[in-house]
Amino acid sequence: QVQLVESGGGLVQPGGSLRLSCAASGSMFRLYAMSWYRQAPGKQRDLVATITSGGSTSYADSVKGRFTISRDNAKNTVYLQMNSLKPEDTAVYYCNALNPFGTTTWGQGTQVTVSS
Repeated sequence: QVQLVESGGGLVQPGGSLRLSCAASGSMFRLYAMSWYRQAPGKQRDLVATITSGGSTSYADSVKGRFTISRDNAKNTVYLQMNSLKPEDTAVYYCNALNPFGTTTWGQGTQVTVSS
Protein backbone atom coordinates (compact mmCIF):
# COMPACT_ATOMS: atom_id res chain seq x y z
CA GLN A 1 0.00 0.00 0.00
CA VAL A 2 1.50 3.31 -1.09
CA GLN A 3 1.78 6.10 1.47
CA LEU A 4 1.51 9.77 0.51
CA VAL A 5 2.88 12.78 2.37
CA GLU A 6 1.96 16.29 1.24
CA SER A 7 3.91 19.43 2.01
CA GLY A 8 4.22 23.02 0.88
CA GLY A 9 0.96 24.52 2.08
CA GLY A 10 0.74 27.79 3.95
CA LEU A 11 -0.55 31.34 3.98
CA VAL A 12 -0.08 33.45 0.85
CA GLN A 13 -1.43 36.78 -0.32
CA PRO A 14 -3.77 37.01 -3.31
CA GLY A 15 -1.75 36.90 -6.51
CA GLY A 16 1.00 34.91 -4.88
CA SER A 17 2.35 31.43 -5.58
CA LEU A 18 2.86 28.17 -3.76
CA ARG A 19 4.21 24.79 -4.78
CA LEU A 20 2.74 21.70 -3.17
CA SER A 21 4.64 18.42 -3.09
CA CYS A 22 3.41 14.90 -2.53
CA ALA A 23 6.00 12.24 -1.81
CA ALA A 24 5.00 8.62 -2.35
CA SER A 25 6.48 5.45 -0.91
CA GLY A 26 7.16 2.27 -2.85
CA SER A 27 8.63 1.29 -6.19
CA MET A 28 5.51 1.45 -8.37
CA PHE A 29 5.00 5.22 -8.35
CA ARG A 30 5.58 5.53 -12.09
CA LEU A 31 2.50 3.37 -12.75
CA TYR A 32 0.14 5.52 -10.70
CA ALA A 33 -2.16 8.24 -11.93
CA MET A 34 -1.69 11.09 -9.47
CA SER A 35 -4.20 13.80 -8.66
CA TRP A 36 -4.67 16.79 -6.45
CA TYR A 37 -8.04 17.47 -4.84
CA ARG A 38 -9.14 20.26 -2.55
CA GLN A 39 -11.83 20.72 0.03
CA ALA A 40 -12.97 24.05 1.40
CA PRO A 41 -14.85 24.25 4.72
CA GLY A 42 -18.42 23.04 4.32
CA LYS A 43 -17.90 21.97 0.73
CA GLN A 44 -17.28 18.71 -1.08
CA ARG A 45 -13.85 17.52 -2.11
CA ASP A 46 -13.21 18.54 -5.71
CA LEU A 47 -10.70 17.38 -8.30
CA VAL A 48 -8.11 20.04 -9.14
CA ALA A 49 -5.63 18.34 -11.48
CA THR A 50 -4.51 14.91 -12.67
CA ILE A 51 -1.36 13.56 -14.27
CA THR A 52 -1.38 10.07 -15.73
CA SER A 53 1.44 7.56 -15.66
CA GLY A 54 2.20 8.65 -19.22
CA GLY A 55 2.40 12.32 -18.26
CA SER A 56 -0.92 13.56 -19.66
CA THR A 57 -2.48 16.30 -17.58
CA SER A 58 -5.97 17.66 -17.00
CA TYR A 59 -7.31 20.50 -14.88
CA ALA A 60 -10.47 21.83 -13.36
CA ASP A 61 -11.73 24.87 -15.26
CA SER A 62 -11.28 27.03 -12.18
CA VAL A 63 -7.49 26.52 -12.14
CA LYS A 64 -6.63 26.23 -15.84
CA GLY A 65 -3.83 28.59 -16.77
CA ARG A 66 -2.87 29.16 -13.13
CA PHE A 67 -1.97 25.72 -11.76
CA THR A 68 0.46 23.16 -13.17
CA ILE A 69 0.73 19.53 -12.12
CA SER A 70 3.96 17.64 -12.73
CA ARG A 71 5.72 14.52 -11.56
CA ASP A 72 9.26 13.33 -10.98
CA ASN A 73 9.28 9.55 -11.08
CA ALA A 74 12.92 9.42 -9.96
CA LYS A 75 11.88 11.16 -6.74
CA ASN A 76 8.47 9.49 -6.38
CA THR A 77 6.98 12.95 -6.12
CA VAL A 78 4.11 14.86 -7.71
CA TYR A 79 3.91 18.63 -7.59
CA LEU A 80 1.24 21.27 -7.91
CA GLN A 81 2.56 24.70 -8.85
CA MET A 82 -0.09 27.28 -8.00
CA ASN A 83 0.22 30.80 -9.39
CA SER A 84 -2.05 33.84 -9.31
CA LEU A 85 -3.73 32.48 -6.21
CA LYS A 86 -7.16 33.74 -5.26
CA PRO A 87 -9.01 33.70 -1.92
CA GLU A 88 -11.35 31.08 -3.38
CA ASP A 89 -8.39 28.72 -3.72
CA THR A 90 -8.30 28.47 0.07
CA ALA A 91 -8.80 24.82 1.01
CA VAL A 92 -7.15 21.70 2.29
CA TYR A 93 -5.33 20.14 -0.65
CA TYR A 94 -5.11 16.37 -0.85
CA CYS A 95 -2.88 14.16 -2.94
CA ASN A 96 -4.43 11.04 -4.45
CA ALA A 97 -2.83 7.99 -6.06
CA LEU A 98 -4.70 5.59 -8.33
CA ASN A 99 -2.94 2.33 -9.15
CA PRO A 100 -3.54 0.22 -12.29
CA PHE A 101 -5.84 -2.09 -10.28
CA GLY A 102 -8.21 0.71 -9.33
CA THR A 103 -7.09 1.12 -5.74
CA THR A 104 -6.91 4.69 -4.53
CA THR A 105 -4.88 6.18 -1.67
CA TRP A 106 -5.15 9.60 -0.03
CA GLY A 107 -2.61 11.76 1.70
CA GLN A 108 -3.31 13.57 4.95
CA GLY A 109 -3.83 16.97 3.31
CA THR A 110 -2.09 20.33 3.51
CA GLN A 111 -3.79 23.65 4.22
CA VAL A 112 -3.57 26.47 1.69
CA THR A 113 -4.88 29.86 2.80
CA VAL A 114 -5.02 32.80 0.41
CA SER A 115 -5.63 36.01 2.30
CA SER A 116 -4.31 39.53 2.67
